[in-house]
Amino acid sequence: MRVHFFFTLSYFSLPCFPFVLLHRNLGKSGLRVSCLGLGTWVTFGGQISDEVAEQLMTIAYDSGVNLFDTAEVYSGGKRSSLVITTKLYWGGKMQLEYVDVVFANRTDSNTPMEEIVRAMTHVINQGMAMYWGTSRWSAMEIMEAYSVARQFNLIPPVCEQAEYHFFQREKVETQLPELYHKIGVGVVSWSPLACGIITGKYDNGIPETSRASMKPYQWLREKIMSEDGKKQQAKLKELAHIAEKLGCTLPQLAIAWCLRNEGVSSVLLGSSNPTQLTENLGAIQVIPKMTAGIASEVDHLLGNRPHSKKDYHH
Repeated sequence: MRVHFFFTLSYFSLPCFPFVLLHRNLGKSGLRVSCLGLGTWVTFGGQISDEVAEQLMTIAYDSGVNLFDTAEVYSGGKRSSLVITTKLYWGGKMQLEYVDVVFANRTDSNTPMEEIVRAMTHVINQGMAMYWGTSRWSAMEIMEAYSVARQFNLIPPVCEQAEYHFFQREKVETQLPELYHKIGVGVVSWSPLACGIITGKYDNGIPETSRASMKPYQWLREKIMSEDGKKQQAKLKELAHIAEKLGCTLPQLAIAWCLRNEGVSSVLLGSSNPTQLTENLGAIQVIPKMTAGIASEVDHLLGNRPHSKKDYHH
């Protein structure tokens, strides 16, 4: 299904957003992106209606989001102020003259790194994209791509798309900071709410309307019902007390926690309704409250802080 999104909508009233969305450079490139972006890989194209999809895009845009990670999107006349990213393996026509960032999703072990970097450089030189990034690559693979680019005078990647949340920390906190400081590769993180686990909606089992109840997400259902899943739910109940103390919701705390990391350029939100998206965007107000003391409290409760040679947190 191809969904076209237009931003000149007037058939529903927009909430008034009491906050200003911060913008950061994508890695050390010159591309400025909103620190919260809208990811559409799950919810758009099956889980929600076209009308709701348009509402979400409009709410995001009107609240200052300029980063949209999607495959097929049409910008309805405001293309120049949007940052559109897509993954190479998705294919499909997006009806756009160019995308800002094209991501190479996972490395292909059968293809030499030089060919991948040459292909990405070609895409940029042809004007189809402005930058390229990696998705689910290891730090070693990203470093290899950078070295190949420098050796053959090609274009290196500017960012890595990585999963990052309370229960998935190793890569973003121990491997990628070094790449950020050495070669300027930033992080666009996804799944800040761990596929909805961190929302607290799975406290008492699997709701019928949730993602985990859908057939393709049996792995998520099993994960939630496992022993580890139950331990995570117990930790989330404790983390909810910290959120309460800060005057925010648990999802807002989780998203602000991701943004405390200086190497994270943007956190992609995946929302299935306007209320959820508005709540998640409100995480921006929690960032100033994310002090070293609060981060330390969260670390203590989670008990999973990875050890790295250097501490790159604020």
